[in-house]
Formats: sequence, C-alpha cells, structure tokens
Amino acid sequence: MSDTPLTGDRIRAYLIETADLLPSGEPRSIVVVGGSLLALLGLREATSDVDSLTHIGEALGTAASVIAERHDLTPRWLNDSAAAFRPRTFDDQACSVMIDHPQLRVLGAPLQQVFLMKLFAARAVDVADLRTIFGESGFDSPAQAAELFYQAYPHAERDEHLVEFIIRSIGARGP
Repeated sequence: MSDTPLTGDRIRAYLIETADLLPSGEPRSIVVVGGSLLALLGLREATSDVDSLTHIGEALGTAASVIAERHDLTPRWLNDSAAAFRPRTFDDQACSVMIDHPQLRVLGAPLQQVFLMKLFAARAVDVADLRTIFGESGFDSPAQAAELFYQAYPHAERDEHLVEFIIRSIGARGP
C-alpha cells in the first residue's frame, strides 16, 4: 500500500471512479468531513484518508475496495469512522455539494461543524486545522465556538479553559 497523500484532486478522482463502479439504481450519498474536506476545499494540501459522517454501506465499500487495489491505497481510504463523532447539531441540509455523480452524491459538511468535530478530537493535526478553518467557520468569537461546541457535544464535560484553548489554537488574542 502506498503512503501517497490524498490531495483534493486525487480525492475527487478516486470518489468519481468509485461512483462509476456503483450499480445503477438508488444513488448513494456521503458527507465528507475532516482533512479530506479541507483538501477538497483547498484549505489543506493533502490527507491520508476520506472520512464520511454517513455509513458507507456494502456496495460503496466494495467499490472503494476496488479503487484501493487499483491505486494501491490503504483498504480504508474511504471510511465512516467519523460517524461516531457526529455533532448533535449537525444538519445534512446545510452541507454543500462537492460531487454530484448519478450514483454518488458527495456532500461537504459545514466548516463550523468540522471545527467543532476537530475541537472534540483535539489531536495535533486537528489543532493545526482549527487555525486554518476558524476564520471560515462563521463564529463571532472563540467564546461562541466554545458555546456551540457544548451544544454539539452536550455529553462533553465543561472545561473552564476551553475558550483559552481555542484562542491559543487559532493564534488569536483574547475572547
């Protein structure tokens, strides 16, 4: 398997190839999030996989496996691991259409929701992405981002330092 990074152009090409392999009939739909969405939008150079908020399903998974073999990709280059982290406030209607293929519609999650998901994960790569997308996310302030985070993840324990963490992560000054 190749460690070749997935650029926005490669992601688009591989998703279209995957869609071409799907049987005709009921078109499928996925919601792309994370680094793959940022790469598709030109906000990040590349990523290692394509994360979907929606379940992949058998037909799409089989088609993605063929593309993985064809292009020497990791078997889970297209995965639905992000589905477990779907924000409670997520609205499919707010997504934008990234690819509109007759057999597969690829939607991009709103950047505000992606920001909240990355804030929830808070891995090193997520912190770098927080800085990249904060200005594109539509938040009025880091304090508003923190409040919307708790609405999206009401089970998350309140952290009195969350606003400060957001400020440091995005390189801003003050709330």
